[in-house]
Amino acid sequence: MATEKELADFLRSVEKRAFKRSVYHVRDEEAALDIVQDAMMKLAEHYGDKPPEELPMLFQRILSNCTLDWFRRQKTRNALFSNMSDFEGAGDDGDFDLLETFQAQDGSQQAESAEDVTRRAQILREIEAEIQELPARQREAFLMRYWEDMDVAETAAAMGCSEGSVKTHCSRAVQALSKALKAKGIQL
Repeated sequence: MATEKELADFLRSVEKRAFKRSVYHVRDEEAALDIVQDAMMKLAEHYGDKPPEELPMLFQRILSNCTLDWFRRQKTRNALFSNMSDFEGAGDDGDFDLLETFQAQDGSQQAESAEDVTRRAQILREIEAEIQELPARQREAFLMRYWEDMDVAETAAAMGCSEGSVKTHCSRAVQALSKALKAKGIQL
């Protein structure tokens, strides 16, 4: 049975990694924060009485399920509200332009062009496709180290290999990604 302090310490230790993982999946910081908070609440409410050594696996499963639930809700919401006529009449003069209402993510009033949004989405798809093409061990090491922000020792323990192997896998993954993206004309 985990004590209240052990549960709090565990949640504090995983919050940053869980947030980074969620942001990678949903590409929306506010949604990712909601997902992580929801997962933490569910763990505390339903599994707070479990032994401390079971908490990491339970939390990962809950976080995955919360992320899937978010995608399901988005799919439903998009299906219901994708009709542009839903936005008509929103302005004082009845003339509504969705592109004019877009605000940059940094909160500034600058409008981001559709071309920039499309270009960024295409680059992200290319990067994701190249990550999927990596050999399994390289992909696993790369994602744990750079997307989930795990250190070398944590990654080695999770992968069941030495720290040197993790460093080798990560180095090869970075080289392969760099070469593949350069071949496609993508400079990061």
